[in-house]
Amino acid sequence: MSQSYSTDDLIKILAAERRACMNGQRLNLAVSPSGSPFLDKFLRSEGLQKFTAYSDFRAAVHRYQRENYVSGIVWQTLMVRGRYIRFPKVDDQLIALPDDLELLKTAREQLFAFWWEVTAEMDLYLSLNGGKFYQPVTSVYVDRIMQRTEWASLSQQGSSTNLEMILQLGWGKPEEASYRRGFPESGSEHIHAVNPGNQPLG
Repeated sequence: MSQSYSTDDLIKILAAERRACMNGQRLNLAVSPSGSPFLDKFLRSEGLQKFTAYSDFRAAVHRYQRENYVSGIVWQTLMVRGRYIRFPKVDDQLIALPDDLELLKTAREQLFAFWWEVTAEMDLYLSLNGGKFYQPVTSVYVDRIMQRTEWASLSQQGSSTNLEMILQLGWGKPEEASYRRGFPESGSEHIHAVNPGNQPLG
């Protein structure tokens, strides 16, 4: 990577590489599923080779980000019930630099204010076990989690009658918060707001 790349460039490069890996155009042939030559004869290793090839490439992009101070921030826009918000979040395939984390921290209060505005009168649920279960919670409970949140993100599913707002309340590194990869140093809780009587879509 001798040329200079922007955040958008890196997102496009990673998307193209991911497609190439999933199509089998890139494989990490050094990877073996079990580590045992005897067992590997009976196991399909292509999926693991594709995944590892992409993971290795993404790690190189993350090194490039750190070395060249390329932000992992993208800007998200949401329009909900006539209300509008534009906020920063870390792209799913990139990492957050220290300045990115500071930006996310400054955006928290605006996100929280928007959340409370658009979810007034909605039922609140805490996502458990990776979204397999949902536990009803109160606004007081959500507010307690907000007090110890370092960064937040917001998304929506459905519309009008089946609207679902999902608030991610995180700590540590956003790139390690998904799937509890960096737990307990990094992680997040997801709060789902749905219209009364509805259940989270998941």
